[in-house]
Amino acid sequence: MKKLLVIQVAGWGYAFSQRLGLRELAGLPLRPMRPVFPALTCPAQATLRTALPPAGHGMVANGFFDTALRKPFFWEQSSALVQGPRVWDDFRARGGTVGLAFFQQSLGEAVDQAVSPAPVHTHGGGMIMGCAGTPDTLYPSLVRHVGRAFSLHRYWGPLASVKSSEWIAEAVAGDLASPNAPDLYFAYLPGLDYDLQRFGPDHPKSARALAAVTRELQLLFGAAQANGYEVAAFGDYAITPVTQGAVYPNRALREAGLFAVRGVRDMRYPDFHHSQAFALADHQVALVTCPDPAARARAAEVLRALDGVDLVLDRSRQAELDAAHPRAGDLLLVAKPGAWFAYPWWTEAREAPDYAAHVDIHNKPGYDPCELFFGRTPFRTSLDAARIRGTHGLAGAGCETAFLSTLPFKSDTLTAFACALREWLTA
Repeated sequence: MKKLLVIQVAGWGYAFSQRLGLRELAGLPLRPMRPVFPALTCPAQATLRTALPPAGHGMVANGFFDTALRKPFFWEQSSALVQGPRVWDDFRARGGTVGLAFFQQSLGEAVDQAVSPAPVHTHGGGMIMGCAGTPDTLYPSLVRHVGRAFSLHRYWGPLASVKSSEWIAEAVAGDLASPNAPDLYFAYLPGLDYDLQRFGPDHPKSARALAAVTRELQLLFGAAQANGYEVAAFGDYAITPVTQGAVYPNRALREAGLFAVRGVRDMRYPDFHHSQAFALADHQVALVTCPDPAARARAAEVLRALDGVDLVLDRSRQAELDAAHPRAGDLLLVAKPGAWFAYPWWTEAREAPDYAAHVDIHNKPGYDPCELFFGRTPFRTSLDAARIRGTHGLAGAGCETAFLSTLPFKSDTLTAFACALREWLTA
């Protein structure tokens, strides 16, 4: 049976690596790859697993708005959210085994083993660390390989660092030597992304993060070679410098009378049941829900006027970018290079909802990179969007990711690589 390790490295840009002198790894040259649009974690992982664009698999961002529940969902883990057949279906039907390590939307996936962060949130507001593994023995065995449990504090939040992907690399390297290791193994290394967002791709701390992730990749390449695996590694998106700063679509929609809020004490929470338009911000894209055509025209006018907005796409224009899907919203915003979308709708600090200054990836109706910084008081995160120096989401020139492989896969685009992977598995 064929054996292949596929490694996805968050934020691994081609130009960034070239500039820092990383032109080959394990004797293999780095090649540029155009990411899928939007260039975000969940769309990239879904495209890798299905060889489909977001219009086909439905993961148009890291979150979406459920129109029936009138509720936003971010970073949900159900594999059923990813629509379409998997690139490994035929391979697995012929007896091949498949594993996923730390992929989003992997819980319930039809694979032989999977592990993903799955903390338990307690009634008192605390969190019990933990990972969900299939089979039940998987996560304990990975802990034994590394010698310590996985820390979610290193995976996201102010303490997030390359130590998260260091743990994953050590765990997967140990698992590759196990007699029941899957033939096709997908692993996700998140550690490079954090300092690139905090400080930008030109900062010395980002260079040190790349050096650390390079060591993790070398460990995995060595373990793969020792255990008879071919290897392919790629970046899901390239992080580019923030030169303009944050754009606030919900502030503009609220000022225009389209975004409704409800007062709770002195705080202002979104009222999704009565809002005519609101945006789910996700790096350099934002999904705008605006069902009424009359209000939609007004919302588009308001949003086009914002400095930092490059495109306001209705469903017909979304189709041009293979991003048209019911989850993409009625309007899709695309930022100009150097700008990114922030979710807040308030301007006065006293109006901020209680979750604003906390790591709360599920309640916030949008991605919040400010969670990467501590705030002014202990146990709170920053509210200062000006601290963010790197962003991603665009897929044009200058946004190419890095790719290398021991096999001659076609890799000019992520979709082409996913198709080549499926063909190799079925050959």
